[in-house]
Amino acid sequence: MNHSKLQMMIVTALFAAIIGILAQVTIPLPLVPITGQTLAIGLAATILGSRYGTLSSILYLIIGAIGVPVFAQMTSGLGVIFGPTGGFLIGFIPTTFIIGLYLEKTSFTVINAFIANVIGMFITLTFGTFWLKFVAGLTWTAAFLGGFAPFIIVGIIKAFLAGWIGVLVRNRLQSANILYTATK
Repeated sequence: MNHSKLQMMIVTALFAAIIGILAQVTIPLPLVPITGQTLAIGLAATILGSRYGTLSSILYLIIGAIGVPVFAQMTSGLGVIFGPTGGFLIGFIPTTFIIGLYLEKTSFTVINAFIANVIGMFITLTFGTFWLKFVAGLTWTAAFLGGFAPFIIVGIIKAFLAGWIGVLVRNRLQSANILYTATK
């Protein structure tokens, strides 16, 4: 295994840990809490790109699924993934991929990263709301009001932070030759 692939595996694992750490930053709401997870997902995708950003979110889900308490409020297990809020977690996979892909197809600038993270926010919220509606047996209105609407403003703020901080950190990691940016 070459040095750059090993470096990227380590950085990918580090971002899975960062997602787990920021998941513990929560603001409770009746159905779905506001968490730092989505900020961490945006950072992972913005910094690592589509491939490694997606791998970091998958690794995070695997770690939580096997019982390490990395989900919001120190929870874990398949019950969380298949429970009412599991759609948000599963939505992290396409979210990280699309954010990273958008940036790879355009450029890693703050404005593009903000746009990509806003798109990612809507992907996560859409997955989560659909899942919430069906798993919790809610009406569309209740699912939207509990799983989508309360997160729009804070999601836009997180999208800006993920774009701004993500591009800054990505550039610094590239300058330090820590981030391997080849797509294959």
